[in-house]
Amino acid sequence: MMRRSTFLGCFAALLVSQSALAVSYPLPPEGSRLVGSPRMITVPADNRLPLEAFAAQYGQGLSNMLEANPGADPFLPKSGSQLVVPQQIILPPTVREGIVVNVAEMRLYYYPKDGNTVEIFPIGIGEAGRETPRNWVTAVERKKDGPTWSPTPNTRRAYAKEGKTLPAFVPAGPDNPMGLYALYIGRLYAIHGTNANFGIGLRVSQGCIRLRNDDIKYLFDNVPVGTRVQLIDQPVKVTTEPDGSRWVEVHEPLSRNRAEF
Repeated sequence: MMRRSTFLGCFAALLVSQSALAVSYPLPPEGSRLVGSPRMITVPADNRLPLEAFAAQYGQGLSNMLEANPGADPFLPKSGSQLVVPQQIILPPTVREGIVVNVAEMRLYYYPKDGNTVEIFPIGIGEAGRETPRNWVTAVERKKDGPTWSPTPNTRRAYAKEGKTLPAFVPAGPDNPMGLYALYIGRLYAIHGTNANFGIGLRVSQGCIRLRNDDIKYLFDNVPVGTRVQLIDQPVKVTTEPDGSRWVEVHEPLSRNRAEF
C-alpha cells in the first residue's frame, strides 16, 4: 500500500516495461528511490478468473494485489470492477547490487551488473514455522537446471500429520515442487520455481524463495554464480524524493500461523 505524506508537486511517472511476469524499471536518478506508477485495470465482463490470474498477468504476487485492493474477492473479482496494480514501488534502503529479497513485502529485486534497471519479481516465502531467513547476506553458490528435492524428516512428519505422504526423494521434472530451475543460496536454501499455479505472494514454502516459472528461468539465465544476495525484513519503506515529496509504502504483517494465512 503506497501513501503520500505530502502533496507538494507531482512526481513524473517513470517508464515501466513489462515482460511475461516480472516488471523492469529504469533506476531512478540520484537521491530518489521511487520507481514506476500505479496502474488501474478493469475486470472483464463475465469474469471467470481468480485474482491470482490478474496478479500473474501484471507481474504481482497475490498478497500485493490484495493489499492494493482491500475487499476484492480473491476467488472471483467482480466483473467490471476496477483493480489497482501496485507498480509504484519504493526501492529497499540498501545497496543496489545483485539480488535483494524483502521478505516482508514478498518481492525480489535484481540489479543487473553494469545495468541501469531493476527487475522486480513477486515471490512466495516460508510458511509460519518454516521461516525464510531475514537479515542475511549470502551469495548464489550454484545453479541447477532440473533440481531434485529431498524433503527433510521434519517436513515428511509434518505432512504425515495432515494425512499426506511425501517420498524421501523427488526427481527432477514438472512434478517437482522446486520447479525446473534453482539458484542455491547457502547450504539449506534456494531461489526456485514451482509445480503449482498458485502460491506466489503467499507463505507456502519450506523456507525457500519461490517464483513463477518464467521468472526463475529469467534469473537462472541471467544471474551469475557468486552474485550477492541480501535478505531483509522491511514492512515499511519511506523516501523523501528530490522534489521534496515524501512517500510511505506499508505492508501488512506476515501471517504467524495457518489460521491467519
